[in-house]
Amino acid sequence: MSFSSLGLSDSINKALLELEYHTPTAIQAEAIPSVLQGRDLLAAAETGSGKTAAFALPLLEQLAAEHPPQGNLVSALVLVPTRELASQVEEAFRMYARHLPRKVKTLAIYGGVSINTQMQAMRGGRDIVVATPGRLIDLMERNAVDLRAVRTLVLDEADRMLDLGFADELDEILDELPIKRQNLLFSATFPQAVTSLTQALLTDPVKIEIKQTRQIPESLIQRAIEVDRSNRTMLLKHLLQNNSWSQVLVFTASKRTANNVEMKLYRANIDAQTLHGDLTQTERTQALKDFKSGRCRILIATDLAARGIDIPNMPCVINYDLPRSTADYVHRVGRTARAGETGEALSFVDHESDAHFKLIEKRTAQTISREQITGFERAKDPPQGLTAQKGKAPVKGKRKSKKDKLREAAARKA
Repeated sequence: MSFSSLGLSDSINKALLELEYHTPTAIQAEAIPSVLQGRDLLAAAETGSGKTAAFALPLLEQLAAEHPPQGNLVSALVLVPTRELASQVEEAFRMYARHLPRKVKTLAIYGGVSINTQMQAMRGGRDIVVATPGRLIDLMERNAVDLRAVRTLVLDEADRMLDLGFADELDEILDELPIKRQNLLFSATFPQAVTSLTQALLTDPVKIEIKQTRQIPESLIQRAIEVDRSNRTMLLKHLLQNNSWSQVLVFTASKRTANNVEMKLYRANIDAQTLHGDLTQTERTQALKDFKSGRCRILIATDLAARGIDIPNMPCVINYDLPRSTADYVHRVGRTARAGETGEALSFVDHESDAHFKLIEKRTAQTISREQITGFERAKDPPQGLTAQKGKAPVKGKRKSKKDKLREAAARKA
């Protein structure tokens, strides 16, 4: 089976070939035709199964044939639980869309950065907005985003969004969407809250369930290094300067982190290159060519951009940021120790990522001994405010509903 057989255009297939996507994954093969047909979708799939492309590719196919939105309207809305995921999904859209006949305008909306910049970016409308619920509502309240023209809604990692306390925000956003629209829901698990959301949201959905298979090479040496989050770059410098790895692939959660790490290594006279979605195709091709040829020893990459890196005997992979899923962990570390060769995979584990790394160990049915590097020992106690959340996902503060706000306003006038 090929991507073209699923109904995708030559323009999208050209981008997929450049990214070395040759055969659709199970979820892509099942989801893409259904999305192109306009069906609602309910998919059980973890990150790493190829689900981003499963909804991004058919959405781009549909939007490329339409007129771009005007004003501050949005054609397709993708809701995600974290800023890192928002950044990665928006990056994926841009990389898949690079050869479309018309420019599809995308925007990632999330907290922790200037809201004014995002408000300005919404002027003229956007074909696709990838957003965390809280920041999206902030922009809606400022009349910077208009959801009345949304034709397709995607809820990515719905279970995690509800775990993080976004139920009220989701309700508020759903109230602003047109009743007639396509709905695509992806979730790794289906607790009662997700089941209730599914029943309220979807109409006669196509149901897809994908089970992951995970294999880690026996010749792979896995190391989990405990370090404070603020000391990760210093530790990375130390490891690069004191080990004789011929090549190192460093994974970060976002392109911004990749750029920051590259800059700090450069200041320490350590040459490295980055590979992420903000680079031009020429720059990406050159970075990969330099790394594969050995001219570049250190490559700092995001997960999506690193597709197509297949280097025999690559000795080391470093997880500067832990991946979002077990499948991504297996995919990352599997880039070394190939064909029976030995290799090392190092993961930096700070207090914030402790519980997540334990989950990766559990789902890969293994225990990886923790270690600390002299001079970079992790603090004994977690940062203030983290202790209460230990082992649990952080809970977002409850946002007041519209009814609560109206009641408060009426009380103030009384």
